[in-house]
Amino acid sequence: MAVYPELQLSSALAGLPPVATQKLREEIRDEVKISADGPLLVILDDDPTGTQTCHDINILTIWDTERLVAEFNETRAQRRGGFFILTNSRALHPDQAKALIIEICTNLQAASRLTGQMFEVVLRGDSILRGHFPLEPEAVEQVLGPADAWILCPFFMQGGRYTIEDVHYVQENDKLIPAAETPFARDATFGYTSSNLRDYVVEKSKGAIPGDQVTSVSIDMIRTGGVQRVLEFLLAEVENATSRLVIVINAVADEDIDVVVAALLQATKKGRRFLYRTGAAFVSARLGIFSIQPLSAASLGLSGTAGGLIIAGSYVPKTTAQLQALTSKSGDQLTTVVLDVKTMLSAPGEAERKLQEAIKIASAAILQGQDVLVMTSRDLVIGQDEKESLDIGSIIASGLVTFLQRLEQRPRYVIAKGGITSSDMATKGLRMKCAKILGQASPGVPIWRCDEPGSKWSGVTYVVFPGNVGSSDALYDVVSRWRQA
Repeated sequence: MAVYPELQLSSALAGLPPVATQKLREEIRDEVKISADGPLLVILDDDPTGTQTCHDINILTIWDTERLVAEFNETRAQRRGGFFILTNSRALHPDQAKALIIEICTNLQAASRLTGQMFEVVLRGDSILRGHFPLEPEAVEQVLGPADAWILCPFFMQGGRYTIEDVHYVQENDKLIPAAETPFARDATFGYTSSNLRDYVVEKSKGAIPGDQVTSVSIDMIRTGGVQRVLEFLLAEVENATSRLVIVINAVADEDIDVVVAALLQATKKGRRFLYRTGAAFVSARLGIFSIQPLSAASLGLSGTAGGLIIAGSYVPKTTAQLQALTSKSGDQLTTVVLDVKTMLSAPGEAERKLQEAIKIASAAILQGQDVLVMTSRDLVIGQDEKESLDIGSIIASGLVTFLQRLEQRPRYVIAKGGITSSDMATKGLRMKCAKILGQASPGVPIWRCDEPGSKWSGVTYVVFPGNVGSSDALYDVVSRWRQA
């Protein structure tokens, strides 16, 4: 595979054509709200972090037809433009993930027929390219029929994910690192070797999607040609495609995505059908959602004397650095409980005893107003192959879920660190079926609230803290800002 050099962020951005100063996001928002016959956007999120650029929109964790009919009707009545479904498919084996996507799309299709409401699907995936691709879009098409093209757009500025000349980069300070050169690309389950997204598609499809069926929208096209030029390109590429077509979107600013979304909406009106595999930035652009300032403890109504609860299971290096900063800077204002992973895997009896002890310690500390961190030990344990690594992850996640299920003392808030961890804490630990996305605790860090009486601690503020977002101090900053005076 081709090797690409690191770039300086400032100089790379300075060398691009200037951003067009258009108010496209406002136009998209108005169209989404006013259009009564346009398709709703259904975002199938393979972990909860895809909500990180949105607010005032629902996320479902169940997807029976009755629930989907109700959500279609509510979303249209409230003119929200769409809603999320949390699949957590990144925690599943490929055959399980495929079956799940087929089940959800079958139910969506049934709900669409019952309500007369059209919809489009976005498969929101990790902005560093980890996940079931191309398996998930193939599963969608198995139910809903083939799209005219797949749109691949992992850009996510808040997380420092940029695509320039088809190469996807991860920002580290003022450097842009080609994605395949980062630790994320060595993921035990979803690793890859291609930083160039055209090559990535060929690699992940094992050649089933050939390189000549992968094309791209360049930043130059977006910024010098605008909506009309991108629209003409999309229509021409669809017209000339001889087999499955994948279109890579280059972007380094939210305004770039707005141009592409505006063109895609026009192409949809002309009868073209697209299936999207994207990062979070595309979702908020397609829904016409503007960013808002991080929410404060006061605006969230975080009153009371109980301590907060932070649960961490992610193993990416950024999470470990954030946990180190949290524990070192909090000092005696934080009680830390470590669940040993090797004990979980090899000595269930001892693990159970340690879990009971952890619950006792955490309960007492929260009651006394002390913030509590419950984290897995930081020694990464992986299996001999992808399947065994996923199974190990499931055992670890189960231990954290059991902790939350058994904890009776209600905290002021709950922060879950890591995508799969936060999914399990929401669905299994807190029993959420439908939650509202309130906004962000810090850039790229979404806040949910579930008010359903059947959930655990109904109305509790719940923070989905992605494993790979923010500076080393980002987690500490949220906890310290929300700490009791």
